Amino acid sequence: MSTLLEIKSSVLRQVQVCPSFRRRTEGEPGSTSTDPQEPATGAWKPGDGVEFFTQMRLILKKGEGRRGLPCPEVLLRSSSPAPSEPMDPNRGLRALTQEEVEMLYEEALYTVLYRAGTMGPDLVDNQEALLSYLQQVFGTSPEQHSEAIECVKKAKAPTYALKVSVMRAKNLLAKDPNGFSDPYCMLGILPASGTPREPGPHKEQRFSFRKGAKRGSPLPAKCIQVTEVKSSTLNPVWKEHFLFEIEDVRTDQLHLDIWDHDDDVSLVEACRKLNEVIGLKGMSRYFKQIVKSARANGRAGPPEDHTDDFLGCLNIPIWEVPVAGEDRWFKLEPRSSASRVQGDCQLVLKLITTQRDTSMSQRGRSGFLSYLLLLSRLLQFEHRPDEPNSSSWRGELSGPAATLLCLHGAQSDLSALQLAVLHWQVSSRHHQTCTLDYGYLLGLLEDMQAHWEEAASLPQEQEESLADSFSAFSEFALRLLRQLRDYFPATNSTAIHRLELLLKCLDKLQLFQPSFEICPFETELNMDIAAALKKGNREWYDRLLNAKSPREQPGLQRLAGLVELVDAIYEDLQSCYSIYASLFHSIIKIDFFTLTFRQLERLVAEEVWVLTEELSLKMTLEVASQLFELYLSLADIQRFWSSILGRDSRSLALASIHVPFLPAVKLWLQVLRDQAKWRLQGAVDVDTLEPVDNSSKHSSSAATASLCFSHIQELWAYLAWPDPAQAQVLGTQLSQDLCEAAVFYTELLRKKVDTQPRASGEAVSEPLCVVLNNVELLRRVVGQALRGLAWPEGASGLPGGLPRTLLGCTQTLDEDLQREACTVTAHLTSKMVGDIRKYVQHISLSPDSIQNDEAVAPLMKYLDEKLALLKALLVKENLNRVLEALWELLLQAILQALGTNLDISADFCSRFHFTLEALVAFFHADGQGLPLENLKDGSYKKLEEELRLHKCSTRECIEQYYLDKLKQRSLGQNRYGRLSVRCYYEAAEQRLAVEVLHAADLLPLDTNGLSDPFVIVELGPPHLFPLVHSQRTQVKSRTLHPVYDELFYFSVPAEACRRPGACVLFTVMDHDWLSTNDFEGEAALGLGSIGGIVRPQVGGSTRAGQPITLHLRRPRAQVRSTLRMLEGRTNREAQEFVKRLRELEKFMEADP
Repeated sequence: MSTLLEIKSSVLRQVQVCPSFRRRTEGEPGSTSTDPQEPATGAWKPGDGVEFFTQMRLILKKGEGRRGLPCPEVLLRSSSPAPSEPMDPNRGLRALTQEEVEMLYEEALYTVLYRAGTMGPDLVDNQEALLSYLQQVFGTSPEQHSEAIECVKKAKAPTYALKVSVMRAKNLLAKDPNGFSDPYCMLGILPASGTPREPGPHKEQRFSFRKGAKRGSPLPAKCIQVTEVKSSTLNPVWKEHFLFEIEDVRTDQLHLDIWDHDDDVSLVEACRKLNEVIGLKGMSRYFKQIVKSARANGRAGPPEDHTDDFLGCLNIPIWEVPVAGEDRWFKLEPRSSASRVQGDCQLVLKLITTQRDTSMSQRGRSGFLSYLLLLSRLLQFEHRPDEPNSSSWRGELSGPAATLLCLHGAQSDLSALQLAVLHWQVSSRHHQTCTLDYGYLLGLLEDMQAHWEEAASLPQEQEESLADSFSAFSEFALRLLRQLRDYFPATNSTAIHRLELLLKCLDKLQLFQPSFEICPFETELNMDIAAALKKGNREWYDRLLNAKSPREQPGLQRLAGLVELVDAIYEDLQSCYSIYASLFHSIIKIDFFTLTFRQLERLVAEEVWVLTEELSLKMTLEVASQLFELYLSLADIQRFWSSILGRDSRSLALASIHVPFLPAVKLWLQVLRDQAKWRLQGAVDVDTLEPVDNSSKHSSSAATASLCFSHIQELWAYLAWPDPAQAQVLGTQLSQDLCEAAVFYTELLRKKVDTQPRASGEAVSEPLCVVLNNVELLRRVVGQALRGLAWPEGASGLPGGLPRTLLGCTQTLDEDLQREACTVTAHLTSKMVGDIRKYVQHISLSPDSIQNDEAVAPLMKYLDEKLALLKALLVKENLNRVLEALWELLLQAILQALGTNLDISADFCSRFHFTLEALVAFFHADGQGLPLENLKDGSYKKLEEELRLHKCSTRECIEQYYLDKLKQRSLGQNRYGRLSVRCYYEAAEQRLAVEVLHAADLLPLDTNGLSDPFVIVELGPPHLFPLVHSQRTQVKSRTLHPVYDELFYFSVPAEACRRPGACVLFTVMDHDWLSTNDFEGEAALGLGSIGGIVRPQVGGSTRAGQPITLHLRRPRAQVRSTLRMLEGRTNREAQEFVKRLRELEKFMEADP
């Protein structure tokens, strides 16, 4: 092993591109350095590598959680109840005096006792239950309750009136020739005296304004109302409203007729004139006179002219009108069983009171105000803050409460808009004292918006009270938005839903703003919201700063808190972007994220600039470590902004914040270098050089080293230093440190395995296999880590690749680790060399009588056992390395066996040829092992050539010798000079003409720096040209560029020139007068390709062809192997050929 290591060290010293990292790791980690910034002592001591990398993993984990833009699903982690909102009793409606409470109690009792109309299915139709409920609401004793009821019963009953809106009719009968009708309505209140008699056995007949009963008292003209005539339609639309006083709600009924008008006289005008007629007897005479007078413009006329056609009628008892009123389609009825009618009529009916004998009415308190007070009282009773889930209450009133409000609203003749306004005013005020569900408040605003077309009918007093409620609610909402993070935390889905509904409420308020003559907001509500958010951001930042990094503390103590502050700001910005921003932008068109980011980023930048300036003069390892983490958090904020499409971080206050952190980062990277080595040292110390588990083939220290280097690469990517020039300096130093640490680890492994006890007779060392796997894993991990250290290098980098410096480090380290792997592989296979030679010798000594497969079987069995063990211990890359090493050992062993047996038989060669093919199949393993192109290269070709030459005759070997010389022409080097010649064959004279023209760039072999060259020209192989002798040129003195221009003829047949290996050999020599001549070089030219041999000469020309430039060479190993083969032959021809060549070799220098 020591010899191999010495060889490896000598090879490493020859690396020229980038110095090996091995010589930089001679000292132990933590050794002193000439760098003035190298820390001698500090926050991290030797042996703290585990703690250091644990802290670094926490930093990386924090960075991993900040990759990409956050998802709302990740942040909304809790669905627990939202935080309680502030409750201020003073923000509700003012408290009532005792007198006002008694008056309101009387008003409520009066409403119940004098209710009229039909109760709906959702209302409580039980007077006792309603009265009992009022007793609970107002908290009166039974005696007080009974006394109040008796007092109300003695009061005068209210005056009732029926509001009728005739909206439209549809599908009426066509009475006119054009297929349409001209319908109009006549309607009035039918008193109890006009009620038709009970049906008898005679033909049924209903009351009609045109054909009424002959009995009873006259109907006052003021009780009759008429709509306009709608011409030529079967689906008339009137939308006319009427009010009728009711004398007896229990017996009176509404009667309506629809007629087809047949002339142009205004029915309304006729009714107006007939208001002056009195004393008419009976219903029939009265209404008949209406029609006649209408036709004659007030004058009597014949009754048979222009008779109107009946289209249908309705009779609706007043008592059947629902308490809440109704909007309904009524089916038209005939006036008798013989009448033919069709169609429906839409009416809106509402039963109200016009005079009430209550204290509130007598004091001029409107129904609007009394309803407001009653609703407020009921809300306070129904919704109590001490009940569970009170903040999600959506205004669900009990049956008695809903019934009371319905009765009072109808009796007070409150419109739908007024009811919506009242519910909003009371509920929004109540919400500020006892939280309600914002969805309920939003519903109230939407209900109010749906009826806002009636806003013009609101009295100014009611409009002002509504504007006051808007202002109070917006003020309350702005106070909540200032404390957005407290009341609507981003992690609480319930709170975020409440925020969404609150913003929708504010958006609705803005829709009402243009409708008020007295504007409820001093400025645009959007501006107020933005101002509240800014103020809330500043207050939140100040609280956070005082809690985590108070300015009163010293700079070093503030540093850790400032890191926490920046992390908290980053998390808040994530919440702003993923949760709050979409709500504010989509609902009220405020860019909350940009507003918040700009404000908080500027505040934290100001804080950091001041602190880094203070700490720049106190730079220690502890300060550098905390500043490093602080910078990473600040860089996260910048990257967060840049990751959003269309955002440019150059405009931020943090744009150049990296400048003051540069010294701290440099110092921290130096700490990282030492800590990495300490961590690796500790990992190797406890390593047992056994696989971590069944699925892994490396040991624990390799896993630790891989994790360390991966963390370093991740940390560099996380750092992402923005300045390219500074990034190059930092990256270069970090890459060199990483390479040194990698080589340092391999040296630790080498020392570790050297101290392991070795088992005697063990051919495969498991610790060595583990070390080899460790080195391969390290090579891949560190290579990937180095490629991940790329920095922006601009024009100095390679296109699409790594910066030049980093590329050099990567390549050098890879070469170092590859050599280390080869060294371990050689050490691993060295234990098998003896066995392999033994089995190869067994093959060579096996008698010819046994079969080839029997002779090879022991070797194949041995290889199969060892490679099965190696496959189980090594990863694929290392197994291939070992296979390649074993393959080379086998080839060398066979070559050695052939070399020791020069004069061998054909059977001997056939056996080793069989062995070679069997080994190729074994190592290829049907594509699972080494590739065939790798197996059949290098030594394999040499061995195959040796075997082939052993089978050849002497003359075939001599021909191969010249063929090998011809193959050397393909090498394009010019180390020994060039020779220009021209060769052609003269068929007529049957001779070969060889013209030596000149040479150039010869080697200077004399002491004067020149040579005295001459050229020897000869043909070969000798057995093809036995009668031909060599010829030579003149000596050209003192030149390296001699010019000869000499022509030589060789009388040879053309057939001999066409034989394989036939060539002309040029040997350039340096003539020495006092010693033997020196060898300059040689070149060979195949005769088969010259003019006259490949094609006949044209026109009998004796000089043909272009000059040929030959590069001079020295004999190579392949040529010498043929020569060695001939040396082993004992026949005369071989011995003479070898002897002649040996004489020539005396003049040759050794091939470098």
